[in-house]
Amino acid sequence: MKKIAFIIVLIAIIGACSTPKNNLASHPATNPVKGDTVRIANDSLEYEVIIIDPGFNTWLNSVAFPRGYYAQFYLENKNRFYITEWNNRVQQPFRFDPNLYLMTINYEPQINYGYEVNYLIYNYMIYFQNRYQQKLFGNVPIR
Repeated sequence: MKKIAFIIVLIAIIGACSTPKNNLASHPATNPVKGDTVRIANDSLEYEVIIIDPGFNTWLNSVAFPRGYYAQFYLENKNRFYITEWNNRVQQPFRFDPNLYLMTINYEPQINYGYEVNYLIYNYMIYFQNRYQQKLFGNVPIR
């Protein structure tokens, strides 16, 4: 049976978010699009990444820097900080919106997940921080 090393699942329910609707509407690239799910799986490493968030796929293809722009080492380092803070917020549902931080991410730094996985996680974290006006770690690139 295939074990899942980590999953990112975020279903954005605009009515359940604490962010005002006028801020959400100001981001044209975040409108839901059919097929707006990003999935990557690798049976040899036994991991799966699923990102479900209306607008992310559109944002990834239109706003994010292209693959190859960052080195894998850079992406891995950023992801460690982002995921650590994300997991801290999941464990504090009374302090942080549980509708935004649904589940922990099992990201093990000693495993080489490859460029594509790190690229998607990094870009999702940038998208998430800009979309929901959150700050997980350091300066957040505005795109």
